[in-house]
Amino acid sequence: MSVAMNLDSDLAGLAEARNKARQAHAAFQAFADADQERVDSIVRAMADAGTAAAQELARMAVDETGFGVYEDKILKNLYNTKFVAASMLPMRTVGVLWVDEVNRMTAIGSPMGVIAAIIPVTNPTSTVLFKCLAAVKSGNAIVCAPHPRAVRSCVRAAEIMANAAVKAGAPKGLISCLELPTIQSTGELMRHPDVSVVLATGGPGMVRAAYSSGKPTFAVGAGNVPVYIHRSVKDVKEAALMAITSKSFDNGTACVAEQSIVLDEPIADAGVAAFAAQGAFFLSEADQKQLAKLIFTDKGELRPEAVGLSAQELGRRINLSVPSGCKVLGAQLTEVGPQAPLSREILGPVLSFYRTADLPAAYEQCRQILAFGGEGHTLGLHCEDDQVIATMSALRAGRIVINTPTLFGGMGYSCATDPSFMLGTGTWSGSIVSDNVTPLHLINIKRIAHEIRPWRSLYQASMGI
Repeated sequence: MSVAMNLDSDLAGLAEARNKARQAHAAFQAFADADQERVDSIVRAMADAGTAAAQELARMAVDETGFGVYEDKILKNLYNTKFVAASMLPMRTVGVLWVDEVNRMTAIGSPMGVIAAIIPVTNPTSTVLFKCLAAVKSGNAIVCAPHPRAVRSCVRAAEIMANAAVKAGAPKGLISCLELPTIQSTGELMRHPDVSVVLATGGPGMVRAAYSSGKPTFAVGAGNVPVYIHRSVKDVKEAALMAITSKSFDNGTACVAEQSIVLDEPIADAGVAAFAAQGAFFLSEADQKQLAKLIFTDKGELRPEAVGLSAQELGRRINLSVPSGCKVLGAQLTEVGPQAPLSREILGPVLSFYRTADLPAAYEQCRQILAFGGEGHTLGLHCEDDQVIATMSALRAGRIVINTPTLFGGMGYSCATDPSFMLGTGTWSGSIVSDNVTPLHLINIKRIAHEIRPWRSLYQASMGI
């Protein structure tokens, strides 16, 4: 009986993926004549509806997944429906984008079609809100494929976006979400002939599956983010506060948050003291080993049950009493690699610490950290020395943020990087894009170009050919 039920469930999931892809394609075709004004009015209505539901969705996400902090998930939702949406609205995405009168060329924005959006369990509702807003702003349809542990909250977020869009004049089916997601049904969605592009946020396996779907894919890589605090730092206490605030936000579930702190030796003691004063609890070597066993499998994979927990809960699970004021757990390390598991990306409030003698040593330390699962993502620097910035900028990171929390700077709040909830990592990690993804990545751009020089001039001797 159970085998038959599983088979029925699998078949139902595949049928749902096909049906929603077809419905989305029909809605996309009905939406094809929407001008910029109509698109923007729908996006505005969606953003307002998402803002009104921010608390409801945050509560659902925490209750369903067990990951993160309710108050911080509210902020993540609002970041997308208020700040990111406000940055999207002025963009021209459909129709005439710009005109180059001198060169007699006009650029026309053309939507891509149906987007298959893979949604992670760590940030379910906020990612749905972002991807739905970006999809509709660029004139596309979208079908969300949630992680099975976040189905209810993702379905609800997509429902809120869809209802608001329809009320504002969008065709029904433009926004939808799989309610029976499995690896097979998500794969079916990505491969469906009516799907044009994939937006993948998730674990390495899902990202690999997205790139293997045969469809153009925007996918994000891991974020093993190093942060170098140089001797020229203006205020080491402020640098510590920024890093701890960023890494403890939503219990460390953002891949752009700090992972490793690299301290310049002349300020290393002051740095450790500053982090301790701001809420870091440093572990003994024995406790570090226990924590590594809790967080990682023998193969070095994150254990889902240890993701997004508070520092106190992580401590409790290794029989360690952690002070109530602790915000992150600190591990003082000397190596990077499989032999030092806590040097990996951790989706939780854990920071690793290294001490380096000088700038060349810090460069090498950060290079190793990025190479161990974080290439292409983000690097943080705290310094007042332009030479340090120039040297460290040669590292393989798509975002290098200065004197700011890497979470807030990388996602485009405290820095002028494009506001986004999807951060590309470039070819360094196998991604097609190193930008922060925006609606402008989700359109095709046509060029209507008039002749500006006689074509026969190619054959003239004056060309020097």
